[in-house]
Amino acid sequence: MDSDIAALQEALLRPELRAGKAYHVADARGMVKLDAMENPYGLPEDLRASWLARLREAPLNRYPEPRPEALLAALAHHGGIPADQALMLGNGSDELIQLLILAVAHTGRPVLALEPSFVMYRIIAEHFGLPFVGVALDDDFQLDLSQFLREMATQRPAIVFLDWPNNPSGQCLPEATLEAIVAAAPGLVVVDEAYHPFSGLSFAQQLGHYPNLLLLRTLSKEGLAGLRLGYLAGPRPWIEVLDRLRLPYNINVLSQLSLDFFLTHADLLAEQADAICRERERLTAALQALGLKVWPSRANFLLFHCPGRAAAIHAGLRERGVLIRAFTGHPRLGDHLRVSVGTPVENQRFLTALENLL
Repeated sequence: MDSDIAALQEALLRPELRAGKAYHVADARGMVKLDAMENPYGLPEDLRASWLARLREAPLNRYPEPRPEALLAALAHHGGIPADQALMLGNGSDELIQLLILAVAHTGRPVLALEPSFVMYRIIAEHFGLPFVGVALDDDFQLDLSQFLREMATQRPAIVFLDWPNNPSGQCLPEATLEAIVAAAPGLVVVDEAYHPFSGLSFAQQLGHYPNLLLLRTLSKEGLAGLRLGYLAGPRPWIEVLDRLRLPYNINVLSQLSLDFFLTHADLLAEQADAICRERERLTAALQALGLKVWPSRANFLLFHCPGRAAAIHAGLRERGVLIRAFTGHPRLGDHLRVSVGTPVENQRFLTALENLL
């Protein structure tokens, strides 16, 4: 039987799919979890009770609203999206990246992004059999704009993804650089503002000024990772066409009710984001005091350099009950580690364990 299945897979599946591996998520049970750029703060008990009471209203026997216009309008207001732009919801930003690449897959043209950047750009492009082109950042994770523009002119990508701030460095390209890329791009440019709550920056006001510009955001980083909600914003003609690819009822009724609830309590999420930013600066200073090179971050994580020691430090932290992100085997990042900003108690536990390993 297994040999028959293998023969069918060889006949039916693309080679890159057969050779690939599933996205790996580390086991974090019992650990101080500082590996996935999540908001570490839970809900106050009174607010949790109110949220659960709201969920009791959910008509679980009915399909959710396929395009909840009132909710989209509230989300646009919350996100500072210009009123003349349109939105669509995704089951996390990953689904929206998948829809965008699906929309242009017939062209056979590459997907282009910074290197390193959010890994799902590459993974999803390869899922659809499209070439992925990564334009390398330098050793300080800065971009040579001239090189990027030359690569874009040569490769003629269907989509350019720009994570802003960049993951894993936490740094932001200058706005003038974004504008130059959007103006010169031969296809779509998607500015991914996953870490917008912590950066103090947004490219949203440029929407509508360029025919090829879209803005991608997730609600995971500001505190709703478990709901898997993202949104894409841009000119209405683009959103209307892309919305045709979205599967009906992709956002379940519990997620819709939860989003509506949390938009009315956005001040709590903003306060938590402010607390994370304060801890980010404290954590940066503490890592520097340990003699480590740390890149200035406008996100909710920090990248630091551990030449020749990254794997051992990562393993040692894990043994001490602290999970951060390693990049073992990565050609550019193998000597680097990334830590999410946790609560003050979590951050101190990380720092104490790290100091004992250095």
